[in-house]
Amino acid sequence: MPMPANDFLTDFHHVATIGATPRNGVDRQAATAEDALTRDWFAAWIHDAGYTLHVDGIGNMFGLIDWTPGAPYVLVGSHLDSQPLGGRFDGAYGVLAALHAARNVDQLVTESGQAPPFNLAVVNWFNEEGGRFPPSVMGSSVFAGLFDEDRMLDTTDLAGITARAALSEIGYLGTDPRPATVSYAEIHIEQGRILEREEIAIGVVDRSWYTQKLDIEVLGEQSHTGATAMADRHDALIAAAKIVLMVNDVTTQFEEESLVSSVGQLTLEPNSPIVVPRRVRLIADLRSGDPQIVQAARTTLLTKIAALAEEHDIQINVTDFDIRPIRYFPEDGLQLAEAAVANLGLSSRRIRTMAGHDSVAMNNIVPSIMLFIPSIDGVSHCEREFSTDSDMVTGLRLLTEVARQLVNGALVTTASTPVYAEV
Repeated sequence: MPMPANDFLTDFHHVATIGATPRNGVDRQAATAEDALTRDWFAAWIHDAGYTLHVDGIGNMFGLIDWTPGAPYVLVGSHLDSQPLGGRFDGAYGVLAALHAARNVDQLVTESGQAPPFNLAVVNWFNEEGGRFPPSVMGSSVFAGLFDEDRMLDTTDLAGITARAALSEIGYLGTDPRPATVSYAEIHIEQGRILEREEIAIGVVDRSWYTQKLDIEVLGEQSHTGATAMADRHDALIAAAKIVLMVNDVTTQFEEESLVSSVGQLTLEPNSPIVVPRRVRLIADLRSGDPQIVQAARTTLLTKIAALAEEHDIQINVTDFDIRPIRYFPEDGLQLAEAAVANLGLSSRRIRTMAGHDSVAMNNIVPSIMLFIPSIDGVSHCEREFSTDSDMVTGLRLLTEVARQLVNGALVTTASTPVYAEV
């Protein structure tokens, strides 16, 4: 029989104390000391369960359960890193649910006395959030061959520290081989309010949104805030502020909620209280279910930014950054998940993910399943993020059943070959 749900809840609420913030959130940015503590906890859990730990060259952690020697793996998991002042559910819930679902399946296999055709591995992906080292979804994208490993390791944070150096500092720049993989499953909080509003237990994700980021560099001229006449200033921050409003306002040109946009990161130089800023760098994020809407918004922004540069007599450089196409999850996986939900007596609906997830990267190389549980008020990436214990346990039950079917060959045809992710 599967392990009691109380064990899962005890582990989940313990992990939430690592990097805890005053308002019940967490701050565990990738490859920080706080992230290291959760990684140490994950490693200890794998060791205590009697499984094998591997850490690869981008810092992904795998807890391997081997029943059938030489057989490839079904992967289940998510990520333990967080945004600054982030929520305690985003990512971490998926890892904790995967650990306990895997142990449940392991117990079922032991009781049956018959090894399934595929082994099982729980994964903690490196730097899914991308808050410290952009771009996001880094570890799984390297695993899937979408990003170059060395280039990602050379990515720097705002202090100039590389991901390579940060992982080495905390002891998680690994050298272990990556597991050959046949399928992937992940459960996550919705980070929206559709399930809560419609009183539905589970979201079965059928596709991702199109994402386009713009790396915008505004170059003005540094000068004295008191001595320089207003007419003589070339203030990079004033121009950047107008760009922030442009990025927000471009959404009004399209049908409501068909496009979302934001500027989430902004840095300025020299960042002195008595100096007119000379350089501002900001990242604009555009997302939609329709790529043509994103491209139209991008064209509008480029036109307006060019006019702004001329108006302010400054230079503005815009570079396309982190473009991610729509990814459709396989119909067989959707039907498998929906049947499992129905067998548990739960309600479900198909749903799109507007956020990026490791499952979207993995869906490029193996059949993948993405599941959502409700988020209270649809809030995420902040300390107020919340999902109930009851909903988390429901998701754990579902993930256990999905993982059980996957290790027994669901989604894998006789003609399928495992993906060896040593790229």
